[in-house]
Amino acid sequence: MEQSTPTFTPILLGSDFNAYGMARSLYELYGQPVKAYAEVALAPTRYTNIVDLTLIDGFTEDPTWIDEMLKLKENYRNANGPVILIACGDGYAELIAKHKDELEDVFVCPYIDYDLIKQLNDKAAFYQMCEKYDMPYPGTRIITEQMYNANDTIEQPFDYPVALKPADSVAWLDVHFDGRKKAFTIHDRTEFDSIIAKSYDNGYTGELVLQDFIPGDDSNMRTLNAYVGKDHKVKMMCLGHPLLEDPAPAAIGNYVAILPEYNQTLYNQIQHFLESINYTGYANFDMKYDQRDGQFKLFDMNIRQGRSSFFVTLNGNKLADWVVQDYVFDSLTTAEPLYANKDQNDYFLWLGVSPKTFEKYARDSAEKDHAVALIKNGRWGTTFWYAKDRNLKRYALYKWAMHNYQVDFKKNFVVK
Repeated sequence: MEQSTPTFTPILLGSDFNAYGMARSLYELYGQPVKAYAEVALAPTRYTNIVDLTLIDGFTEDPTWIDEMLKLKENYRNANGPVILIACGDGYAELIAKHKDELEDVFVCPYIDYDLIKQLNDKAAFYQMCEKYDMPYPGTRIITEQMYNANDTIEQPFDYPVALKPADSVAWLDVHFDGRKKAFTIHDRTEFDSIIAKSYDNGYTGELVLQDFIPGDDSNMRTLNAYVGKDHKVKMMCLGHPLLEDPAPAAIGNYVAILPEYNQTLYNQIQHFLESINYTGYANFDMKYDQRDGQFKLFDMNIRQGRSSFFVTLNGNKLADWVVQDYVFDSLTTAEPLYANKDQNDYFLWLGVSPKTFEKYARDSAEKDHAVALIKNGRWGTTFWYAKDRNLKRYALYKWAMHNYQVDFKKNFVVK
C-alpha cells in the first residue's frame, strides 16, 4: 500500500486495546497522534503520546452520544480531507450505523445500515443468516424471557456441558449479578436454571443462546479479521489461531495469544458470506473447530475489528490503513483480495500476556512449539508495548497488567 502522507483525519471511538492497536497502526504509517473519544480512559490509552483522547460523560449511549457527535460534526465540518469514524466497540458501531444519515455529510461512516447491523449483532438472528448462507454453527436453541416467566421447565436438548450466552451482547453490558460472565459453560441442570433466573431477574430482556458445547480447549478456536471495501468486495482477510484465552470470568473469550494461520477454505467461505450480504467495513469472526465432524463452527460476528486484532498489523497487514486506502486514496477498487499468512516464515506471534505466562499455560502442541520458537527468535509482539510510545508510566502499567494476568491465571485457569 502507498505510504505518502495524505490529508485526512481518523477519529477512533473507544479507549481499549482495539483503539490503541488501530492508533498504533496509523501512527506507524503517518506519524501523527490519532484523535479518540470515549466515556472513560482505559489502561491501553493512558500515558500515551500517540492517542489524543477526549473523555465525554455518557458517551456510550443516546441521547448523549448523538448530541455530542453533532457538536463534533460542526468542529470537523471544514477539516481538510475525509474525516473517518472508526468504532472500537460494538456499541459505537451500532451508534454510527443508527445515526449514519445525520453524520455522513461530514464524516466517513464505513458501516452497514442499522437494520443489518442489528441482525448481525444479535446472535439468534446471526445464526439464521448462517443457516441461509450455509455457514456451520453449533447446535442452538433460543431461550426467551417469556419462556422463563411462564414458570415451565425450559427444555435443554443437549448433553452437558452446554454453552449459554446472551444474544444481545450490547444489552448484556448493563446486566450485573454475582457470577456474571460473557459466556457460560454449564455442567448440570441446577446451574442451568440458576443462570437463566439470574439473567432475567437482573434486568436482561433479550434472548439467551443455548448451544451444544464443542469439546476441546482454546487451541481449537480461530479468529478472522476482514476488511470489506465501499464496493462491498472483500479486500483483506487475516486468520489467527488463538492458543490461549483469558480465564477471568468477565473476560472469557478474550484471546491472549494468537499465531497466524492460513486456510483458503475458510477465507472463501467468509468472503462469500460478506459479499452476499453487501457488507462494508471491518468485521471479526470467532469460531471453533469441531473434531466430531471436522468443521469450523461460527460463534459470532463483530461489526468491527477484534480486540486482539493487532495480530493482523503485527504480521504486516496494517489493519487501520485499509479504510484509509479505501476512502482517502481510493486505491482498492481494482485490488485483488489479500488472503494473509501464506508463508509461515513470515509469522509473528501476538501476545497479550508475558511469554512466561504463555509458555506455562498454553496446551502442548505443535503450534505451541512454533510459537515458542518465534519468541526465542524475537518474532513476537504485543499491542500495548510500542517502541515509539514508551515512558516510565506506561512501563509500570505494562508490568502491572502482566502481573495481574499471572494472578488471574493462577486463580481461574482450568485445564479443559
